[in-house]
Amino acid sequence: MSLLDDGWIEEVITMAVAYLPNRVHGLLSEVGELFVIALEGLRRTWDVRRWFWEFAEQAWFLARVTSLPVILVSLPLGATVALQVGQLAAQLGAQSATGGAVVVGLVREVAPIAAALIIAGAGGSAMTADMGARRIRDELAAMETMAVNPVHRLVTPRLWASSLISTLLASLVIVSGAVGGFVFNVLLQDVTPGAYFDGAVSLLQVSDLVVTLLKAWLFGLVAAVVACYMGMNCAQSPVGVGRAVNRAIVVAFMLVFALNYVITTVYFVAFPPKI
Repeated sequence: MSLLDDGWIEEVITMAVAYLPNRVHGLLSEVGELFVIALEGLRRTWDVRRWFWEFAEQAWFLARVTSLPVILVSLPLGATVALQVGQLAAQLGAQSATGGAVVVGLVREVAPIAAALIIAGAGGSAMTADMGARRIRDELAAMETMAVNPVHRLVTPRLWASSLISTLLASLVIVSGAVGGFVFNVLLQDVTPGAYFDGAVSLLQVSDLVVTLLKAWLFGLVAAVVACYMGMNCAQSPVGVGRAVNRAIVVAFMLVFALNYVITTVYFVAFPPKI
């Protein structure tokens, strides 16, 4: 007797068909709630006096926990890219173009991605844990009872702090990575400083820097939205907070990479790179 005669395959297909719509519905619901929190958090931006001090505290915290890791990541990253590109360029007789490749890569792709990952990993995890702790202590419910919107009071300053610090970190990544590449390429591969920076200037456009800062701002905003949403909707237990932190980091990484692909594709269509 075959499996088909026993009805096993039909049962599996039926379960799969019933399971997938529920998963899709749950995924779309979470995406919609993320948009709701983001829009609600930005809606009261004009009321700065209510959230400024929380914004300053969060911005200082994010800058303190992310600045050193970004520098420690960017310096060897720039040196590694200079090593790999320098070896290939030396074989082609164009070793002076290494600086251009390093700086262009840092500005266009590495800087916003690295800033976003550091923000989501170091700052976003702390945001999720903080919001989750407030949830399990019923602080969020208490704020709603006192007619205080927790999104306006807690989420709005975190959105702006994360986006601002992410933009500043992108600039720090560019500078640190360029210094790392400069040290390796100029001091160890005997390329002149003028040739190192001339390649970068000839390939970069002003729009490259503008789009990079815009991407860093958006990525920081996405990381903060995901962190706050996961923390405010976690299970009311210490284990739930830990799982929310893990989910926040993973989801933020996925959204950042997806958003980066879309923005980069649109940008290259609108502004073709120099050759």
